[in-house]
Amino acid sequence: MAGGLQGAANIPELKRRIIFTLLMLAVYRAGVQIPTPGINGEALGAFFAQNAGTLFGMFNMFSGGALENFSIFALGIMPYISASIIFQLLTVVIPHIQALSKEGEAGRRKITQYTRYATVGIAIVQGLFISIGLESMAAPTGDAMIVITPGWAFRIMTIITLTSGTAFIMWLGEQMTERGIGNGISLIIFAGIVARMPAAIVNTIKMATAGEMAMIMIPILLFMMVGVMGVIIFFETAQRRIPIQYAKRMVGRQMYGGQRSHLPLKINISGVIPPIFASSIMMFPATIGGFIQIEWVQQVTALLSWGSFWHTVMYVGFIVFFCFFYTAVTFNPTDIADNLKKNGGFIPGIRPGKSTSDFIDKVMVRLTVIGATYISVVCVLPTILVDKINVPFYFGGTALLIVVGVAIDTISQIESYTVMRNYDGFLKTGRIKGR
Repeated sequence: MAGGLQGAANIPELKRRIIFTLLMLAVYRAGVQIPTPGINGEALGAFFAQNAGTLFGMFNMFSGGALENFSIFALGIMPYISASIIFQLLTVVIPHIQALSKEGEAGRRKITQYTRYATVGIAIVQGLFISIGLESMAAPTGDAMIVITPGWAFRIMTIITLTSGTAFIMWLGEQMTERGIGNGISLIIFAGIVARMPAAIVNTIKMATAGEMAMIMIPILLFMMVGVMGVIIFFETAQRRIPIQYAKRMVGRQMYGGQRSHLPLKINISGVIPPIFASSIMMFPATIGGFIQIEWVQQVTALLSWGSFWHTVMYVGFIVFFCFFYTAVTFNPTDIADNLKKNGGFIPGIRPGKSTSDFIDKVMVRLTVIGATYISVVCVLPTILVDKINVPFYFGGTALLIVVGVAIDTISQIESYTVMRNYDGFLKTGRIKGR
């Protein structure tokens, strides 16, 4: 690891990218501490202390504590993720957007532009509902209202502030992806979770000291976390290697080809996208329902409360759906089969063309089933255990999956730079495979 970091420091471009990414993350964390005007911070803090084990706690985790502070970044990056989900789904449904997705860089820029507009629209709607809901809420103890001066002035100010904060985070993420290292949106979520983990550890120790949690649960929790991280690393780097044979061909008087290679297929090709998308969808109605005191809205919110049967079923369902959907959007067996055929490659025992495409598709479906099952188990079972022993969300499977997955992706990108410049990777035994 130290050798890899030293090698990264000797590559000017990589060093600039890493420094730029760290500066952008520092800007994001600074913005989390800036409160939205018109909020009673003590009353809001007391409310979140009482609702730490609900979906509010999970939303607060994804926003890096911004919702608890009700900062200018309180909505976090979730409106952008929701907009991205909408347009990925529309790519399959609407021919115009599907055509744009096939137009290369120009089409991608157009879809990105539409996604930005949708992000602003979603942020405005969420900001309106949250501002209206906050006006009727008070601290759990006492009569202190969360909103100091209710009214349309507060609502408009809140909508403008939260929407601007989300737009700025979206810009930060895009800048990190383009000029930094790693995926900017994933890194923002990663930074929010990691920044809150020290406080969660201290809180857990205090709970054990106060007798709210058995002391024996701390080593059990630690063992569980290490085990889950090991499982995540194994599956995130695991591959199914399909053997490829290239036919010999004569060019002039030279014989070329005949080499053996392989087609690496990841077990989890979608990475951390499914749990992020699933969490975003599950938090959107719950966030609105938490601030609207209407009977049927409260009934739906209670039905989908964190840890409930229907919440778990829907959460797993969305994870499985996005695993298959993301794989279908990003992986095209027909194109791979055509490229193999053009380059004289074939899978031993499989005819080139459609048979190869069908074989690759069948293998990919089986791998996606395994990957979706793995993600569902990692996200649900540890989180249920965490909920039963009353410790923060930061030790649940979803948080660990995002942290480990984003870290592996980022390290693999850094390694790609070091390998191109003939530096050793972070791991002396070899590069991280499959990323």
